[in-house]
Amino acid sequence: MAGSYVHMLQSARGFHRHNLSFSGHDCPRRSYDTHHLAFASMHTPDPKVDSLLDSVKWDNKGLAVAIAQNVDTGAILMQGFANREAVATTLSSRKATFYSRSRSTLWTKGETSNNFINVHDVFLDCDRDSIIYLGKPDGPTCHTGAETCYYTSVFNLLKEQEDKGNELALTSLYALESTISRRKAELAEGGNGKPSWTKRLLLNDKLLCSKIREEANELCQTLENNEDKSRTASEMADVLYHAMVLLARKDVKIEDVLQVLRQRFSQSGIEEKKSRASQKSVE
Repeated sequence: MAGSYVHMLQSARGFHRHNLSFSGHDCPRRSYDTHHLAFASMHTPDPKVDSLLDSVKWDNKGLAVAIAQNVDTGAILMQGFANREAVATTLSSRKATFYSRSRSTLWTKGETSNNFINVHDVFLDCDRDSIIYLGKPDGPTCHTGAETCYYTSVFNLLKEQEDKGNELALTSLYALESTISRRKAELAEGGNGKPSWTKRLLLNDKLLCSKIREEANELCQTLENNEDKSRTASEMADVLYHAMVLLARKDVKIEDVLQVLRQRFSQSGIEEKKSRASQKSVE
């Protein structure tokens, strides 16, 4: 995305709840014939926002693909369509808003379920014909109750000739978290046989903590001993794995950790440590 458009989007934030006269809840819903353009000529009170919207390559119905993505996990939550008014409403309300082609009207995700997607930023692709709403969902995104709308693996579907529809599209880190969670659930269910290494760690807090300390020390040694980059990556993988087992033991999601990190982006490390110290003194 070109830098100038990043600045435009950031400028648009300054008009949140002030200059734009419509929002995801207050904007009157209008019905048009589906053959009509989807409000392609709508303009906002701010020329910078208008300039941004003019740069989007809307299709012949005034629409562009709009994808909602979790700001912390990177998960693709859903895909819909947006027109000028939907994007402008999203910038104003900070709630992911789309255009319904079947109902010929705007709709804000969560207006019925209260599972809103709280938008932190908006991105355009290099061709300016698709949009990403980067945000934090208040709850499950899919109408089925699933975390995202993408939970059917095509490879599994082709292999098993059956649509189980229960496997979320997960990146490596979250696939690992899912595996650890399954091992924890299996322990609760009982069963015989030799436990896996993950199960052994979940059953023995002392062993788990000793392994985290051991792996963290070996990671530091790759720096102190000027070891190869691949060795550093390997040791970091060990640290991540064992730390994530501890998170599972404490019922903490990796998403919670990433959210804390995101919230610290705008705060210096010194300020953050001072705030933690003050909180401890209060307690």
